[in-house]
Amino acid sequence: MAIINRKNSIFPVILEEDETGGYVVINPSLEGCYSQGETIEEALANIKEATELCLKDAKSNKNNIKIKDVSLHLISLKNYA
Repeated sequence: MAIINRKNSIFPVILEEDETGGYVVINPSLEGCYSQGETIEEALANIKEATELCLKDAKSNKNNIKIKDVSLHLISLKNYA
């Protein structure tokens, strides 16, 4: 779930190691909002910038910002080897 107000916005992001090196990070709340970085810190900084750009672009084009609700759930697999 994305929490949006004028002072602060919080978005969940998904970060995974890229098979060619570095990290890929996605903001699943905003369609097409993704970035990458050589380190986790760089990837997270880059997704913050990408998220801001996605929101500014939608606002400047007077598009409705469609923010998807996203949540994280853990599942347990018993007897999996």
